[in-house]
Amino acid sequence: MAIGLIGRKVGMTRIFTENGDSLPVTVIDVSNNRITQLKKYDTNGYSAAQLTFGKKRASRVNKSIAGHFSKAGVEAGSIIKEFRVTADEDINQLQNGAVITCGIFNVGQKVDVSGTTIGKGYAGTIKLHNFSSNRASHGNSKAHNKPGSIGMAQDPGRVFPGKRMSGHMGNVRRTVQNVEILRIDEARNLLLLKGAIPGSKGGNVIVRSSVKVKK
Repeated sequence: MAIGLIGRKVGMTRIFTENGDSLPVTVIDVSNNRITQLKKYDTNGYSAAQLTFGKKRASRVNKSIAGHFSKAGVEAGSIIKEFRVTADEDINQLQNGAVITCGIFNVGQKVDVSGTTIGKGYAGTIKLHNFSSNRASHGNSKAHNKPGSIGMAQDPGRVFPGKRMSGHMGNVRRTVQNVEILRIDEARNLLLLKGAIPGSKGGNVIVRSSVKVKK
């Protein structure tokens, strides 16, 4: 099926293969993904399935969103995400309120994982853009991690827009492509993905079939 799943990053661990190799994995909890709305080409101009994940207290849900969840007959979730579907044939197999499990993925399948990277606060130019710093000794006077001169000569005599300088680091949306699914725990609705993915523990991630996988 073309749709993906919303999940929560549990953390990282490792698993061992039959040969004894140690593989780092990231554990993703994709339990209780429920459909809140189905959009079809005839009525909406495109085909998509809208899913929600997690829980939200009733006092935190406004009336419009509460009515949207009530119409679908599902519990209010903390995040809503739409997944495009190529044809209405796949939409006709789904229904509002249905729960989508990790069974839509297979072991060995490649997926794309999107999440929000860990925020690092305000960073200097060297750290933020991975520049080379000055020498740490022999005549360097308090200029170890300084960016140096940013100005221009008399012509044009200004700093061009987009100059890479210090600023906020992290806390941006990033996608890692072609991540392999090593194991699937259907009993607990867990995906074990090879390697690291964006985000901190407890952060929301989007898992969908890879769009650039080699056949």
